Amino acid sequence: MLKTENEKGNVNENLKENDVKTGEPRRKCERGSELEKEIIYERKSWLQRGSMFVLSLQQFLKLMKVNEKWHKGSLLDLGAGDGEVTAHLSALFDKTYVTEVSTTMRNLLQNRGYKLLEIDTWQRSGPFDVISCLNLIDRCDTPNQLLKQMKTSLKPDGLVLLAVVLPFSAYVEAGSRGHKPTELLPILGSCFEDQVNSVVHDVLTPAGFKVVSWTRVPYLCEGDLQQSYYWLDDVVFILKAAN
Repeated sequence: MLKTENEKGNVNENLKENDVKTGEPRRKCERGSELEKEIIYERKSWLQRGSMFVLSLQQFLKLMKVNEKWHKGSLLDLGAGDGEVTAHLSALFDKTYVTEVSTTMRNLLQNRGYKLLEIDTWQRSGPFDVISCLNLIDRCDTPNQLLKQMKTSLKPDGLVLLAVVLPFSAYVEAGSRGHKPTELLPILGSCFEDQVNSVVHDVLTPAGFKVVSWTRVPYLCEGDLQQSYYWLDDVVFILKAAN
């Protein structure tokens, strides 16, 4: 059984109890048409709402087992959103690449100075020193394919920063029948620790990855009119290619 390392980093501990809610805010938008969900997402992007906090720079350095002087050539952040999380890491790299599907978010990312890559062709710009994939594989139609693409797009000593919301529940917002992914990840378990073990042994190991380090962190999302913040559980991995 893997041991849990609980690192909350720079999370604001003074958030009022009524301002934080455990749950999956993305699932509140599962009802309704594809067009309605796209409009909601774009509106939140335009209003610059929906930012998330996964981990701080200090937590990233600790997971990487390096200090502030560590520096590499290239970072790729897949599904970078508004770039708030990317901003914590980009200073450690000479070049920062990003992907994102939202038109509004893409504009925000470009305004931040990041190199925007297309979601279907980003591999052509590799290999990369670090690939960040935060809370994306549960929203991806082909997560196994994405994991393979990340592995083959790393430099020989490259690493993947992977975050997964647990308990795991796959939901593809667009482009799939019934919002179910084409590739189902076999993540099982009745508690957080069991699902972490399943992610490692049933998903990451078959995909050719080895866990370098991992931690459990709270994943904070900006909320809506009913709730100021949503608080979920994330497992965050540093991965390297097994071979």
